[in-house]
Amino acid sequence: MSVSAAIAENVAERWIERTLASYPAEVHSLLNSERDPFRNPAGHAIKQSLTTLARELLGEMDEKVIGPALDALVRLRAVQDFRPSDALRFIFDLRDVVAEVTGEGPQDLECRIDELALMAFDQYMACRDQIAGLRKKELRFRMQQATG
Repeated sequence: MSVSAAIAENVAERWIERTLASYPAEVHSLLNSERDPFRNPAGHAIKQSLTTLARELLGEMDEKVIGPALDALVRLRAVQDFRPSDALRFIFDLRDVVAEVTGEGPQDLECRIDELALMAFDQYMACRDQIAGLRKKELRFRMQQATG
C-alpha cells in the first residue's frame, strides 16, 4: 500500500491534531503552540512520531523505522495520566483520519493498524513494567533509609 506524500502528510497533520486533542486544554495548548523541541519535548516527540508512523503505515511499513517512532510515543503516553486504552487510542484513531482524508479506509490498512496496535501494546506493557520496577526499587531504598 503506497499513497502520495501529500496524502500521507495530510493524514499525519490530522492524526496529530486528533492525538493532541486527547490532552486537557491547557496541556493541548502548550503541546501544540511551542515549536522549540527543547522547550516542548513532548509535543515534538508526538509530532515527529506520528508523522513517521503515518508515512510508514501508508508506505513501506518498515519495522526498523516504525519501532523507534512508536517506542518514543508509547513511552511518553505510558508515564502520562492516561488509562491504558486512552494511551493507545491514537492508533485506532488513524482509521477515521484516513477515511476523512481519502474518503475510504483501505482494507490492507486495517491489518497494518492492528499490527501497529499489537506492537504498541507490547511496548506499553514493557514501559509500565519498567515503571513498576523502578517504583519498587525506590520503595525498598526508602525503607532501607528509614530503618538504617
